[in-house]
Amino acid sequence: MLVVGVDPGLASTGWAVVEGSGSRLRAVAFGTLRTSPRTPQAERLLALHDGLAAVLREHPVGGAAMEAWFVHPPSKAAMGMSAARGALLVALAQAGVAVQEYSPNAVKQAVTGNGRADKDQVRAMVARIVGADPGTDHAADAMAAAVCHAAAGPLRAAMAASGPAGGRDTLRR
Repeated sequence: MLVVGVDPGLASTGWAVVEGSGSRLRAVAFGTLRTSPRTPQAERLLALHDGLAAVLREHPVGGAAMEAWFVHPPSKAAMGMSAARGALLVALAQAGVAVQEYSPNAVKQAVTGNGRADKDQVRAMVARIVGADPGTDHAADAMAAAVCHAAAGPLRAAMAASGPAGGRDTLRR
């Protein structure tokens, strides 16, 4: 199955398409969508939306992954990130792609075995896992999210097959 990982940002959005499941994964395509701070925000958001939509047309994926986003104090950067995230989620929804969010620690754990790994560790391991150097930190983060999602696929399938609460009827007494 093809999975796309997305690392949203208003100035730079990483994306990566990964094929496979479990431990057998390979990078199909990846890159970084960039916008200029001199461009009006609405045009930047449209560029991100259209850029990801083009990726999704070229690579019909079966799922998408993003890191869950946690922001402490509101800031101009956080507002831009939020807007970019919205434009990208719309592109995914228009393509009919379901999005799964993972905590940053879950992504790092899936890729390196350490939920507190630094960017260099994540980048090195993701390159080893999928057989390609992602090039940018944003593409590496997107690739890590895709790897996390693809690796979790067999577990999600097993849980779904076993029914609610791992196969137990929780309403029965």
